[in-house]
Amino acid sequence: MEIKKGDNVVVLTGKDKGKKGVVIEAHPADNRVVVEGVNLVVKHMKPRGANQPGGKVNRPAAIDVSNVMIVCPECGNATKIAHERVDNKNLRKCKKCGALLDVKAAKKAAKKSTKKAAVAEAPAAEAPKKKTAVKKATKKAAE
Repeated sequence: MEIKKGDNVVVLTGKDKGKKGVVIEAHPADNRVVVEGVNLVVKHMKPRGANQPGGKVNRPAAIDVSNVMIVCPECGNATKIAHERVDNKNLRKCKKCGALLDVKAAKKAAKKSTKKAAVAEAPAAEAPKKKTAVKKATKKAAE
């Protein structure tokens, strides 16, 4: 399943066709997602204490993942998902504009690769000085 929790999606079919919302829950085993403000059902709640009243509560119910399509944060269009391999991680990207959909994972991968490059470029002869050696040197200079 290519849609994850936190993705912005648009509903393609059903009574809520055209509505946009954020995925609250994803159930990959059932191929279903719960989208905020979509497919609202009435849940009858029983009072569970003096401070918690009973009554009817509207809650979003799960809908099939085939009835939603992800919205690209860059171009703002509903799009299919392509995959790109970066630093041994599969990242999702927009098929229309090519923007990465996994922003956090992309930043993490970029940060990791720049860190590896910096470590590889640093010469081994220039080892950092120990703090104790610096403190001793400053004490001797002060005396």
